[in-house]
Amino acid sequence: MIRLDPATASPSAPPAVPAWALAADGAMHDGDAAFRAGAALASLDSLARAQPAWIGAWRLRLALKCAAASMRLAGRAEDEAALRDAWQLCPTGADPGPAGAIFGAWRQLAMQPPVATPDRLEKIVDQLGLAWDSAALVDLCTQIEDVAGSRRPAPFAAHVIAMRPDAELLAWWLADLVLAQSLRWPRPLPLLMAQAFGLSFRAGAGGGKRIRPADRDFERSVCVAFVPAAAEACRLADELSRRAAKLLAVAPKLRAKGAGDVIFLLLNEDAVSGSLTTKNLSRFAARRLFERLQQLDAVRELSGRTTFRLFGL
Repeated sequence: MIRLDPATASPSAPPAVPAWALAADGAMHDGDAAFRAGAALASLDSLARAQPAWIGAWRLRLALKCAAASMRLAGRAEDEAALRDAWQLCPTGADPGPAGAIFGAWRQLAMQPPVATPDRLEKIVDQLGLAWDSAALVDLCTQIEDVAGSRRPAPFAAHVIAMRPDAELLAWWLADLVLAQSLRWPRPLPLLMAQAFGLSFRAGAGGGKRIRPADRDFERSVCVAFVPAAAEACRLADELSRRAAKLLAVAPKLRAKGAGDVIFLLLNEDAVSGSLTTKNLSRFAARRLFERLQQLDAVRELSGRTTFRLFGL
């Protein structure tokens, strides 16, 4: 019998971004864009501070979406499924490859407090495939502290600095970290990168040239982008909360000795290998457990394969 604390389940539905903030009314002035961004981020605020059982899976699913958008910026073709494979099928301690390393950078953003130190940024820069000298990283940390500690509205604080052109991916990564610092969130939410190629960052109503971090209208575009970013994050939270509730509801029906460990991983990871082994669970037992969870409609198979399968909420 598996016993889980019912307090870990979310007692109410996750918030949603107000419909009026999502309404498209053509070109917006800076003040209107900032006001809508504030409403959208307010909807996310309580969720970013909460600790429902599924919060880990939610954060890492957001990280996956940003990592997938990063592939386009990095000139790569991997989609979400390929990124999952690069991460999940890589042996412990082995190099996950360029795509897996970028996914790892976004995972780290979602899982660690919003603190920028030279040592941490040195690792992130390496994961993103960039080169940055130590003195420049120290200066960058100082700039981040100045921006996050300023009294500017949080959406504008997300525009960190105009970085050199080959470091745009780092700028997007830092934007979410600075936002979390400004709003005093315990962990950043990967948000903006997933919107980088959307209409929010296109010049003009016709969807023209993409607006980049160094461009003049970038700050207003950041505000505009926070609205769909927050709306998508809230919708994902609502979806995962319902799936997590179903998983927790079937937990008492599971008799496998290591089932509790698997449920914990499903609630805290984007995906879990179907061939998982733990001290309480053999590979054969894991396969039977995931088959049982599928029969109960408590998990989804994410890879579409018959072997090397991946499962998640």
